[in-house]
Amino acid sequence: MNQRLVFNYSSYSFVCQTLLIFISIFIKILSTTDLSFARENQADSLDTISQVSSVSQLSDVQPTDWAFQALQSLVERYGCIAGYPNGTYRGNRAITRYEFAAGLNACLDRANELIATATGDLAKKEDLATLQRLQEEFKGELATLRSRIDTVEMKTAELDANQFSATTKLEGEVILGLTRVFGGNSDGDDNPNNHLELNENITLGQRTRLNFITSFTGKDTLNLRLEGGNITELDDSITGTRMTRLGFDEDSGNDVGLGELYYQFPVGDRLKATIAGWEMELNDIAEPLNPLDSSGSGAISRFGRYNPILRSMEGTGLGVNYQVNLSTNLAFAYVTNDASLPTEKNGLFDGNYSALGNVTFQPSDNFGIALTYLHSYYGGGSESGVNLTGSTGSLIARRPFGNVSTSTDTFGLETSLKINPGLIISGWVGYIQADAKVSNDEADIWNYAVTLAMPDLGGKGNLAGLIVGMPPKVTSSSLVADRDTSLHIEGFYKFQVTDNISITPGVFVITNPEHNDSNQSIVVGTVRTTFKF
Repeated sequence: MNQRLVFNYSSYSFVCQTLLIFISIFIKILSTTDLSFARENQADSLDTISQVSSVSQLSDVQPTDWAFQALQSLVERYGCIAGYPNGTYRGNRAITRYEFAAGLNACLDRANELIATATGDLAKKEDLATLQRLQEEFKGELATLRSRIDTVEMKTAELDANQFSATTKLEGEVILGLTRVFGGNSDGDDNPNNHLELNENITLGQRTRLNFITSFTGKDTLNLRLEGGNITELDDSITGTRMTRLGFDEDSGNDVGLGELYYQFPVGDRLKATIAGWEMELNDIAEPLNPLDSSGSGAISRFGRYNPILRSMEGTGLGVNYQVNLSTNLAFAYVTNDASLPTEKNGLFDGNYSALGNVTFQPSDNFGIALTYLHSYYGGGSESGVNLTGSTGSLIARRPFGNVSTSTDTFGLETSLKINPGLIISGWVGYIQADAKVSNDEADIWNYAVTLAMPDLGGKGNLAGLIVGMPPKVTSSSLVADRDTSLHIEGFYKFQVTDNISITPGVFVITNPEHNDSNQSIVVGTVRTTFKF
């Protein structure tokens, strides 16, 4: 005796309906968020998809399409299709057998629901046999898929049980620096031992950073950094010049303190705002366009990381980035470094400050150029004093009129060109026009550099770098100008030992320190070992 099942499809072959389901099977897959098989190289795979109730909701499906009737049936009769939020179907995308098997199984489950609740016509036994054969055909793929899902679910449950926080991610970096300085002291005014040979002792220090990165909406970022270390600043008191500063120094005596605090959030689709309570740097807002800018994996020197004009100020402030189009970004920032002090020549608006405007044009991943303008004021008698060059140039360039009230107008040009994936040429030039606020004195300060980066040289993750440039120099002044020219020559090679450990030996030479050819050249050699977790 033939078995008969109640079915709600009026005299329509269940086999044909199943074949129609096959046509749209990948749509159902992409709507299943637990199955993350979207391709990494397709940006639209990040989109979420949702159920549609009418084929007219799919803007890229037309009545003239060969599969229109099939899609219409699946959407309006069987509810076995989904679309993207922008109302598209994307019917030309390819799927894997795993995706096909998962989608088929989902649609078969839907068919079983319809069968169980149907009150209409009867289906044939042959139709059910066809369904059983289809399920048997993809039995292997479905079993593999179930196993993969079970594994993902177990890992997800483990992460949920052991996660640091539901909203906060912890990132850490530890740097060990083995350093030695060779050469002769400059005759910087802050050095009591002028013209003596440098101490030849080898030093070993560390810098530790812990970043607590929190997101409340998935699009915003609250970053809190704790930092401490004992890597000596090779400045006037050690070498007689600040041109020898390392790019990763941190001389807090291993006392841990707040190293950075800012909140970044989007305003609409194109605007991103940054509010900083502590130690925001201008290069966080204006892209340096230098692949060697990282203190943990880039240049070993302070000067070699990026244009010193972006070091003119750091502290409390506000930054805004506006994405004009895919290739053009506008950046604006206001930063002051004594905002918490209520005394004279301090505070949010009466102390040292810098106002930045920057435009970055990157028409492709291979080329970028940026123009930067800064207007800055230094109160002189303020807590932070006058430091026009971010401790990278000569003493005269740092304070061309002494520690008195000074204002500056600063212009910068940064650019980067990727010749091929293994060779990137970058560079910058910076000009500071300084004016004393207690007199009519003026000064012009210039700096420049050309950098060469060779990513993945000798292995994936490795990085070789070369830097040649002139640290900030007073080229003309109504008081005192630098009489000669120093050159900064640097080379390093970062060897990526593992995903989390890198070792970077490097050396840089400062010729004519303090732009004075009576001073012997200084050589700084270091081995930087970086641990990231």
